[in-house]
Amino acid sequence: MAGRSDRLKQLVELQKKVTEIHEMRRANYLARAAAADREAKEILEARGEGSMSDMFPEVYSRFVERAIARGRENEALAKAEGLKVAAETARTNIIERSWREAVREEERKAEERAALDAVEQRLSLK
Repeated sequence: MAGRSDRLKQLVELQKKVTEIHEMRRANYLARAAAADREAKEILEARGEGSMSDMFPEVYSRFVERAIARGRENEALAKAEGLKVAAETARTNIIERSWREAVREEERKAEERAALDAVEQRLSLK
């Protein structure tokens, strides 16, 4: 059976991976939001060039509205992932502290056992 420190170390590694997943998802949502904003700006900039947007302004307006809505939705999702990153980071820090304490406790117990064995050996030699 693995010791407490080994289990906590595995849990720390798992928590770090979960945090990385949330960070990647957040970055992906932010990239999508930026792309949607660029799309909306490009559509608006193309309006003044005498393109089809003059003939169908409502269609282009809907495209812009949808792009802006996608951008806002992805920003909201990125914010939610940011909160998850913060929560996972806090959990990881708590588990890391517990892991370090467990390692110290196991080391202390090992030192105590070694000292006790040394004392017993000295007593048995007399």
